[in-house]
Amino acid sequence: LDTNPVENQIRPIALTRKNALFAGNEVGAENWAMLASLVATCKMSDVNPVDYLAATLRAILDGHPQSGIEDLMPWRFNQPSSLAA
Repeated sequence: LDTNPVENQIRPIALTRKNALFAGNEVGAENWAMLASLVATCKMSDVNPVDYLAATLRAILDGHPQSGIEDLMPWRFNQPSSLAA
């Protein structure tokens, strides 16, 4: 019986729990948890978290309507294709 796949799945959870102890205050912990959740969702959706966050923040700065927030979720993100040189 091999439990390595299970251990590999829960290791980040344990690390996240330990890191959360150092959030500083409640507001910091809430912000950190939101960001950690977005990154985890990106990973589950096979989306590069850095590309996703950059594109999402750009869309918000460019005036993306609040009513269309569902369009900015990681599972709806269209990753940019790599450009050939």
